[in-house]
Amino acid sequence: MQRHLSFVDKLISNADQALRTLVPSAANSIAPSPAAKKDHTELSAQEQKHITGLMRINHTGEVCAQALYQGQALTAKLPEVREEMQQAAQEEIDHLVWCEERLKQLGGRTSLLNPIFYAASFSIGAAAGLVGDKWSLGFVAATEDQVCKHLTDHLEQLPESDKKSRAILEQILEDEAEHGSKALAAGGHQFSATAKKLMTAMSKVMTQTTYRI
Repeated sequence: MQRHLSFVDKLISNADQALRTLVPSAANSIAPSPAAKKDHTELSAQEQKHITGLMRINHTGEVCAQALYQGQALTAKLPEVREEMQQAAQEEIDHLVWCEERLKQLGGRTSLLNPIFYAASFSIGAAAGLVGDKWSLGFVAATEDQVCKHLTDHLEQLPESDKKSRAILEQILEDEAEHGSKALAAGGHQFSATAKKLMTAMSKVMTQTTYRI
């Protein structure tokens, strides 16, 4: 018999998940990194610096996604929507760990701004859930659309020799596109072009700051 969690229980669970997301090496992935079977290649100092910045952006993107899904799961009204959010959050943990591992291999670190972006994304996710499940799912679809555009752009910027980073981003791109499609299929509201442009402008704040900080 499945235990019914109170709102306080859920808050405690979310606090624990926040720590696992924000504390380096605290999260564990279920799926192995796509980069594990790729050969190591030498990169120039300039290439390594740029790739580190790109992977830091993607890691923060996964922090935001984790927070978004956790916030939405907390306030989702339908059990099936809540379960969908929790499942997506678990898959985002894999992405989070893969990006962190690659950053370490590159001699880089995660963004110092992650706690701020986590708090903001969690609040947005919880608010979307309160408005209604179709809007919450629609927000997921619109967010994943933005993420896929960023990933596609980053893949174009990667040098061909960096097979490890490319393998990670290609798998994440596939997974995120699936998350977006599932959200719409589950009844998500299709956001307008104007709303998506606003989201694009907001995402630029994250990408431009976490590339370096």
